[in-house]
Amino acid sequence: MEFSIDHNSALPLHAQVEQLLRNMIVEEDYAEGKLLPNEIDLAKKLGISRNTLRQAMHKLMFEGLLVREKGIGTRVASRSVNTRLTDWPSFTQEMNEKGIPFINFDIHVARVYADEMIAQIFSIKPGTQIVKLERLRGLKDGPMVQFISYFHPRIGLTGQEDYTRPLNEMLEHDFATIPAISREEISAQAAPKDIAVRLEIKKGEPILKRVRKVYDPGERIIEYNICYYRADKFTYLIDIHR
Repeated sequence: MEFSIDHNSALPLHAQVEQLLRNMIVEEDYAEGKLLPNEIDLAKKLGISRNTLRQAMHKLMFEGLLVREKGIGTRVASRSVNTRLTDWPSFTQEMNEKGIPFINFDIHVARVYADEMIAQIFSIKPGTQIVKLERLRGLKDGPMVQFISYFHPRIGLTGQEDYTRPLNEMLEHDFATIPAISREEISAQAAPKDIAVRLEIKKGEPILKRVRKVYDPGERIIEYNICYYRADKFTYLIDIHR
């Protein structure tokens, strides 16, 4: 097949390379285990940086379509071991799939200055302006979860976007930023006063706190997110397959 991309296209380079790779791996030779071209050679042939190539390749790796073997190279993964354990639904997708109508009780967006903690997470200078998104969401009988999100300035968010849209969809379609990895920490705690007021519970009642860091296919951080769930309205289920 022809290895080429259009450098004058409005479609981002990494998206073009991703599609090229998808076309490549369904060809008979590659599907049967042939190694993909060497990264350096392929990047030179396409006239792109290795980082751009790797961003596209990582997306397919996280989907379980490619596997990299140290000291050997990259080849198409065996379809029999494709588990897709890295997928996760957004709150909107999850509620829609279950047929549960949810309500946005409050959405607040602001441009804020990164404090020391956020600056360290994003590897930016303290005081850098970033977008902060707060969403209070739930069902018709009351709020269920408070989301607080901070976004890396490289994305290009202004704070004027339509945040009633599914967030992952907006990032991918409007900003060519693909959420690919979610690393999470989950803990139980007593509700502090401000969160208790938002969730319409008493201070000190049990809540579930989830801290999430979201990365793009190149493992660059996109979002730092803190979620507070009412323990009486939310259960976190985990399927483990052997």
